[in-house]
Amino acid sequence: MIQWKALESIAGVDALAERSASVPCAIFKHSTRCNISYIAKHRLEQKWNFPEQEVEAYYLDLLAFRPVSNYVAERFAVPHESPQLLLICKGECVAEFSHLEISAEELRDWLQQHAAC
Repeated sequence: MIQWKALESIAGVDALAERSASVPCAIFKHSTRCNISYIAKHRLEQKWNFPEQEVEAYYLDLLAFRPVSNYVAERFAVPHESPQLLLICKGECVAEFSHLEISAEELRDWLQQHAAC
């Protein structure tokens, strides 16, 4: 089960980037008005089986926190998409999934193929 950590401030994004030096951090950018985003969130929550020491899960309501969402795109040099799952390792975005390619299985596959994270 996912233990979401709310991402609601620019300072929180910077703290997440620092935290990612110790543990990979996944940011789920969610639009509360989008059916595809709802489906992606539900799929993540149904299949998430990562211990917190393996991957920490952050939730960003991009409609409520648009400046934070914009900062995430700028800080990690990724184009904005919604829904979107970003994997942050050592302060960098190393993987990005959007729309229906967002799944715990895709994240698990990526982590298994890239042990350096």
